[in-house]
Amino acid sequence: MERKKAAFAGTWYPDSAHACKQAIQTFLKETLQPDKGRFVAGIVPHAGWAFSGRIACQTIAGLVPPEKSSPVDTIVLFGAHMHRQSEPFIMTSGLIDTPLGDIQVDGQLVDALCDNISIRKRSPGRFVDENTLEVQYPFIKYFFPDARIVVCGVAPSFFAPIIGTMAVDTAHALNKNIR
Repeated sequence: MERKKAAFAGTWYPDSAHACKQAIQTFLKETLQPDKGRFVAGIVPHAGWAFSGRIACQTIAGLVPPEKSSPVDTIVLFGAHMHRQSEPFIMTSGLIDTPLGDIQVDGQLVDALCDNISIRKRSPGRFVDENTLEVQYPFIKYFFPDARIVVCGVAPSFFAPIIGTMAVDTAHALNKNIR
């Protein structure tokens, strides 16, 4: 299975599992803890962890459902530095490398989403090195260790909320619990 290698580990965030876990535990001690399960989506900053890791960590931690809830099947992550005229793109399959272990792309949800919207498909090897997305991967793996992922580059345009709505509707049609 093809893997998207981490490009920013060791510079924008720690490059070892131990250092990532230590940083996350520190961020959790230093922040207000949101009510678990209260949120199903969030907007996170994308600078390096030294600058914005605390708020990104707190936001993603707030997406964890209460203990007796259904587990999260898939995280849908939108991001990328794009001009408003840029075409959206999606990682089609494979694994995403993080210091905490790989995250598997949810190929079923990606395929169904691609059937419903016009989006450029990219394999892990052709997917751009994008800090806005990559700095979130270790947080996702930490808080959702068994979840799969859908990663989309979406420009800030008229189509962004349409793509977001299509992602939610498609996931619900597949009976997937997403965040």
